[in-house]
Amino acid sequence: MTTSQYISLYSISAFYLIAGISHFLSPGFFLKIMPKWVPSPKVVNQIVGAIEVLLGAAIFFDETRTLAAWGIIALLIAVFPANIYHYQLAKQKGKQVMATLVRLPLQALLIYWAHSFI
Repeated sequence: MTTSQYISLYSISAFYLIAGISHFLSPGFFLKIMPKWVPSPKVVNQIVGAIEVLLGAAIFFDETRTLAAWGIIALLIAVFPANIYHYQLAKQKGKQVMATLVRLPLQALLIYWAHSFI
């Protein structure tokens, strides 16, 4: 692995570890943007946080890297409706509209980043 690949690996691992932990430290943020149709939002938030922590750790190791990368891709696809919902809320309130809009295509870049470890 090259130096830039190691930097990318450490970065993606840290990104998902921090994101996962934030589900437990700041659940209100995530619960606020969760679509109303999601059952048991608090439990779902904790599950997503735990999955992000698990995937962030798993991508770090050679033995689990490919599976973790696929898991990250699946997770990004699964949470995409919440990002659309967050954008719709922002648009209704007239706040953070551009930030939430830009976030939508960023999902594709995050998928590409995870795919680079397959």
